Amino acid sequence: QVQLVESGGGLVQAGGSLRLSCAASGRIVSIKTMTWYRQAPGKQRYLVAVVTSDGSTNYADSVKGRFTISRDSAKNTAYLQMNSLKPEDTAVYNCNAVAVTTTALSGMNYWGKGTLVTVSS
Repeated sequence: QVQLVESGGGLVQAGGSLRLSCAASGRIVSIKTMTWYRQAPGKQRYLVAVVTSDGSTNYADSVKGRFTISRDSAKNTAYLQMNSLKPEDTAVYNCNAVAVTTTALSGMNYWGKGTLVTVSS
């Protein structure tokens, strides 16, 4: 089993910054990808940013140039630096990891419970 714990959410004014963290723990052999999703009230969840095991990244068009995803493989932790925040960035941000464990050598999806980001205008 793998546990993901997100932190760093909160209330910020438009134009401000926040840094989210996602820490993975458990019987982890390796983590293939770590991904941030978000879901605004009444809307579907969608991918914000992903980082692979080799450090490759990809972003939703709506956050390119403003958000940066990174990971510390030694700590099994991913980060999402969010700058120039806009009210439309308000959402619950969830972390996802595809992790190889001692009991799931092909890798499985794991989800955190999420952290709320609120951007006021």
